[in-house]
Amino acid sequence: MAASGLRALTGDAAALPGPGGLGVRLAARLRELIRDAGALRPGTVLPPTRAVAAEFGVSRGVVVAAYEQLTAEGFLAGRQGSGTRVADLGAGAHPAPKAPPPEEAARPGVPDLGGFPRGRWLAAYRQALTAMADGDLGYGDPRGHARLRTELAAHLRAFRGADASPDALLVVGGAADGLTLLADTLAARGRPRIAVEDPSSPRAHALLRRRGLEVTGVPVDGEGLDVEALREPGRLGAVLLTPAHQYPVGIPLSAGRRHALVRLAREHGFLLIEDDYNGAFRYDREPPGCLQGLAPDVTALLGSVSKTLAPALRLGWLLAPPAWAPRLVHDRALTHPTGHTLDHLAFAHLLHTGDYTAHLRRYHSRRLHLTTELAAAAPHFTPLGAPGGLHLPVALPPWSREAEVLAAVRAEGYDVQGLGECALTPPPPDRPGGGLVIGFAALTPAAITHLVGVAREAGGPPPPPGAPPPPR
Repeated sequence: MAASGLRALTGDAAALPGPGGLGVRLAARLRELIRDAGALRPGTVLPPTRAVAAEFGVSRGVVVAAYEQLTAEGFLAGRQGSGTRVADLGAGAHPAPKAPPPEEAARPGVPDLGGFPRGRWLAAYRQALTAMADGDLGYGDPRGHARLRTELAAHLRAFRGADASPDALLVVGGAADGLTLLADTLAARGRPRIAVEDPSSPRAHALLRRRGLEVTGVPVDGEGLDVEALREPGRLGAVLLTPAHQYPVGIPLSAGRRHALVRLAREHGFLLIEDDYNGAFRYDREPPGCLQGLAPDVTALLGSVSKTLAPALRLGWLLAPPAWAPRLVHDRALTHPTGHTLDHLAFAHLLHTGDYTAHLRRYHSRRLHLTTELAAAAPHFTPLGAPGGLHLPVALPPWSREAEVLAAVRAEGYDVQGLGECALTPPPPDRPGGGLVIGFAALTPAAITHLVGVAREAGGPPPPPGAPPPPR
């Protein structure tokens, strides 16, 4: 298709209706032509972004942003050397993988790996190789390259409200790597008891226990972690929590709870470990700032690019209180005497240019599609939590059984987790009700529609009026 042909379909760019900037409106019009009008058929090759920009009289960045947005949503598919094509939306209705192994079926927060910015990452890698000094190929600073720590500290201050400085940051191999380092330090300090939100990530529970810690649960309600339910705070070494978007129920920790928890941590001398795994994603307003910015003296902030770029990069950060930093750096130097300097410098380049923050604005439409499908096709399934993150927790109706719905959707290849699986003491598998934790970031619109249909069928129809409620 020529750029003039695309313009004939969309109309004049400046006159496109709808809210948002020109790139947003252009993406909306193209989405409509693909999904609703059918004017852009599957397999149609769209004109290059430079040609479209010249035809419409706009900057190329506007067109690139529109193409990238629709690629992230699954409406377009781009491959190196073959251009950008209209995707076959029906092809995503039945995902190829069947019955993922159990250990892989519980990763609902994986980003859209097909949307990884390969071109920008390659350019950042080339820039890093060109600019790096010979000394950068040595062992280096165990905290990570100074340039990345500088850029990362600025990013965390600006976008997460953190109290961050380059000297206080430690670059690690993902949030799990940072949590392992903190767990070992807790054990060495002789305070091996750690409280976690209940429900929360089963993988975190397993990791902490493997490092020799005693894990105890704290219930979660509509304001997040119930601070008043913390038992024997004087015996705690730490509390692990997800205050920006609680995993799995999606509740942000309220302001009152934040202050109460900080007061308790200072009074009893335990550490707050803040896993900011989804802090960058909020769709109705700006995400809440991190807890560390409120209390840097008692809070360790963990973050990574596993949810924002790709888990395979193994890039994360640990921002710890000053009293903890020397021991953490010492232990890091023993176990990881050198970092992945090229990756550090490439990521620093993405942060410096703003490409990283631009990449984050991707997933709102997928969450909206999921909630819309649930409302239309499965109205008895109730979305939970705040509009943020890369997963949607959904309460099942009381006549359904979590285990049966999970078995059905996993058999279709979906990485869906059960809410019951996230409890420290999981409920019996035959208990009615329960819930799902649905990761939507890596799903096309058609795959989301299919998932909802499978879950609805597995959940069963509502009981007839007057029927007794299922036993609990």
